[in-house]
Amino acid sequence: MPVLALLAAVVAVAVEQLVQWTYGPTGIVGLLLLTVGLKAKSPTCSSVGAAVLALMMTGPAG
Repeated sequence: MPVLALLAAVVAVAVEQLVQWTYGPTGIVGLLLLTVGLKAKSPTCSSVGAAVLALMMTGPAG
């Protein structure tokens, strides 16, 4: 069981670093909002986080 927890922590840190490297601080805020919203079961918070990440990934229109 501790191995799975360690592996999950490593994956979480890797995803966070990838988002920060690719999308900067705004991407981290979006990921944080999404994670907190899912853990707190808050649809508003998770929706805002998902929208921020979606806007960051699609880029500006035009």
